Amino acid sequence: MIAYLKGTVAAVSESLLVLDVNQVGYQVFISARDAARMPEIGCEAKVFTWMSVSQDAIRLYGFLREDDLRVFRLLINVSGVGPKAALGILSVFTADELKLAVLADDARTIAKAPGIGSKSARKVILELKDRFSLEDALESRLAAPDGGAASAASHSAAGDEAVQALVALGYSGSDALRAVKNCEITEDMDTETILKLALKHL
Repeated sequence: MIAYLKGTVAAVSESLLVLDVNQVGYQVFISARDAARMPEIGCEAKVFTWMSVSQDAIRLYGFLREDDLRVFRLLINVSGVGPKAALGILSVFTADELKLAVLADDARTIAKAPGIGSKSARKVILELKDRFSLEDALESRLAAPDGGAASAASHSAAGDEAVQALVALGYSGSDALRAVKNCEITEDMDTETILKLALKHL
């Protein structure tokens, strides 16, 4: 198993990377999101990889973030979701965005990925919901450069109730989670106060 590759970008397209590692060109399938973030040709890049071995081919799938690789491996174990569909999902959503959509039971958002219909989206939620933690997903988003400011209390009981209230008002689960996450919540805030703050972000 090849855990990662580090070398020079020789070529890159929307779905394929050729990485020169010690004068050997490795062909690696990548998501459109990673293709857009890939360093320019001639620059160094490191991709975390997963190898698929079948009767007719050996394929490498690569990711700039290790968390994307972890989510990819979970996705391909979902019934009816293969490597191509998993890459399609990660071309539309970051790993953190997908986690939030799964935890929010937001099949409508997940179904926006190419090759993923409502039935497959429901399967993704059903089979992965227990594998993700809301706290970990929010902390990961906050640690990202574009994570924004929020308090650790954003996943408190009052925060959870505010998310449920927003969903009841007609907002999607993932939008509701993001809105609450973006609030600067203190421990003394009740659900109503958090809800008013969250509505300003929608």
